[in-house]
Amino acid sequence: MKKILLLSDTHSYIDNSIIKYVNQTDEVWHGGDIGKIDVLETLEKKILVRSVYGNIDDHVVRSATKEINTFICENVKVSIIHIGGKPPFYNKKTLNLIKKEKPKILVCGHSHILKVEYDKANHLLYLNPGAAGRHGFHKKRTMIRFEIEGEEIKNMEIIELGNRSKLS
Repeated sequence: MKKILLLSDTHSYIDNSIIKYVNQTDEVWHGGDIGKIDVLETLEKKILVRSVYGNIDDHVVRSATKEINTFICENVKVSIIHIGGKPPFYNKKTLNLIKKEKPKILVCGHSHILKVEYDKANHLLYLNPGAAGRHGFHKKRTMIRFEIEGEEIKNMEIIELGNRSKLS
């Protein structure tokens, strides 16, 4: 069994409220717009991080991450892409990714809008954790935590980190 913490759009911001949850998990998946490389390095000192870069990430972050990250966790195929759209309105790159890889979980970031939806047409669980950082139009900072055991995705919960405008 793996305990997963899913976050995105940190935009160079990481604090103790995020680290508290990092310390309770086995892996962190980051959906892009990491910001400064320090955020990625802070996470990687603590845990296995599977990440992609986002549209705001510079060459340093891009050299340490991937545009698309597809992997197996337990017995579940996962694909992460920063700008993917949402069911059923995926962009062309994401539609090609889904067709080629057939993931059971698709993780996207970018929108700063938390969304969990089962996509029946593509037989996958779509996850967008919203934004954990303080930069953007979102009102609440959010992440998602869940477990994967074998082929089962379970115990999913939304984590609210407080208002975007307030220091944690």
